[in-house]
Amino acid sequence: MIPPDLERWRLVLGAPAESCTGELGGEGAERDAALDWLYGRDADLGRRGVRRGDGGRGAGDGPSQLTTVDWLDAVHRLFPKETIERLERDAVERYEIHEIVTDPAVLERIEPDATLLRAVLRTKHLMNPEVLALARRIVDAVVRQLMERLSTEVRQAFHGTRSRRPSRIKNSRNFDFHGTIRANLAHYRPDERRLYIEHPRFVSRTRRHVEQWQLILLVDQSGSMAGSVVHSAVTAACLWGLPGLKTHLVAFDTSVVDLTSDVTDPAELLMKVQLGGGTDIARAVAYGAGLVENPRRTIVAVITDFYEGGNEARLVREVRKLVQQGTHVLGLAALDEGANPAYDRAMAQRLAGEGAHIGAMTPGQLAEFVAERIAR
Repeated sequence: MIPPDLERWRLVLGAPAESCTGELGGEGAERDAALDWLYGRDADLGRRGVRRGDGGRGAGDGPSQLTTVDWLDAVHRLFPKETIERLERDAVERYEIHEIVTDPAVLERIEPDATLLRAVLRTKHLMNPEVLALARRIVDAVVRQLMERLSTEVRQAFHGTRSRRPSRIKNSRNFDFHGTIRANLAHYRPDERRLYIEHPRFVSRTRRHVEQWQLILLVDQSGSMAGSVVHSAVTAACLWGLPGLKTHLVAFDTSVVDLTSDVTDPAELLMKVQLGGGTDIARAVAYGAGLVENPRRTIVAVITDFYEGGNEARLVREVRKLVQQGTHVLGLAALDEGANPAYDRAMAQRLAGEGAHIGAMTPGQLAEFVAERIAR
């Protein structure tokens, strides 16, 4: 039997390593078969002259007879949670095995996560009504997780700043540390080196936002922006209904779709999004400009990779007009937890030159940006 350390190297290196590690057996052989089912289809093996069954990962000629359901059951039985997540992610994103999100038997077994949500959004046009109903389980579950995590982060940015007026509301957020120390210095015991608190002090809070502001989110729904679309929908739902803030959510490719009426149900909203297609950013910005009520109290956030499929000159003009009328224009190359963008830097630079703020943000950072502008 191969020692555990050698077995791991054998699984990493494939069949050519057997002359040094020995032959796999039992669960080790099953793990190798599961890995071969996925990674044996890598085109790079052929380019390197490695053939399946002849020094490759697997031991058979041609594709494995494992079904997607069999493979999924095997990896959940044979690998730890972190490895399962990586294998499922590679199956969906790297090898585009659509059965992961279009086979009812697979959808009933698979654990919802953000990768699967993006895959559902990309492939839902391939699904029949039965599969769509199962896929909705993934959308609902992941959106619920994101809402729970992001709602506190987003709303925290809008909490009022503390004033110096005393407050009768005694909670930890309103505790006045320095005022309490000063008010109780007479109760300091030098021999014990302790300060006894008899009269704790608390302060009230002022509201940061008084007058109505608008936040207009224009979200590129091209395939590469799937993660940003998801986080935009959830962020808009978190911001919806905050006092002093009116939120709009608009998705675009070559056409423009106003999704504001669906913001309160981000899962339903995402099921309506159609990822892919071309991009006309200028058209979306022009639509957003038409929603502006008070230019100096409006933030237009364009979430896109800046690869303009329409008229570049028009896009620059539309952004320039918004900036000149006093609107805050924010160009985000990514709105997600990683905030790792890939975008057209030349176009982003042109828009920055017109006065737009360009960057990549997490939802919490966007909320902080909005809160800071409102508080001015």
